[in-house]
Amino acid sequence: MLTDMGSAAPIKIQFYQTCFHHYKIKKERTIITCGLRKSTRPRRQSDGVLSTEAIQAVQSLKLASKNPAKLDQVFNSKVNRLLKDDLLDAFSELQRQQHLDLALKVFEHMRKEAWYEPDHSLYGDLMLMFGKKKLIDRVEKLFAELMSEGLEPDTRAYTELIGAYLKVEMIDKAMETYELMKASGCIPDELTLTIMIRYLESAGRDDLTAIIKNDCVKYLDSPKKFLKEVARKFPKRLRLNLV
Repeated sequence: MLTDMGSAAPIKIQFYQTCFHHYKIKKERTIITCGLRKSTRPRRQSDGVLSTEAIQAVQSLKLASKNPAKLDQVFNSKVNRLLKDDLLDAFSELQRQQHLDLALKVFEHMRKEAWYEPDHSLYGDLMLMFGKKKLIDRVEKLFAELMSEGLEPDTRAYTELIGAYLKVEMIDKAMETYELMKASGCIPDELTLTIMIRYLESAGRDDLTAIIKNDCVKYLDSPKKFLKEVARKFPKRLRLNLV
């Protein structure tokens, strides 16, 4: 009996040791991701929290913005290492901070990534930001690049281009783009119509404003309610005709 128990005990101890070591190896295993550098974590949805890597990349880009050589180094050492989600977050953060030239460079970098697919929203965001700065050449270029990537301009893209033209008082170009938008099959939405009514009224173009208001009847379900709301939010300014 003693012999049997003595021989059984080591077997039992050896069994538990084997299980323990197996568990430890499995727990400490490291997974290395390469190639497309896809993130294994879910995409953050507007939580406003950037990863440490994204924050460092943004700060480094800003510090190197005046030095092309250093800027290239930052792209090679930091931006190239960002996961897809972090790169998109850095792109959005640069736009939020009004560093548009840097945001554009990051966007150009993104377009070279294997995971990149042409996206209306990325172009729309950039067109909006450059339009606010009245950089019409940049907006037109982005609109052209959108089409060169195989995308058909959507209502947002047309609206951003129209808004940019109106902001620099290029009314004829804005109306031309508006007509092109309708001819392409894109339907003007409330944002499109609001922008046009506001700017055209401000410019004293009652003739063109009337055209847009008539289109409200065609494209909106409740045109009277919409026009009343626009008039309430953006009251028509009195204009003085100086002789």
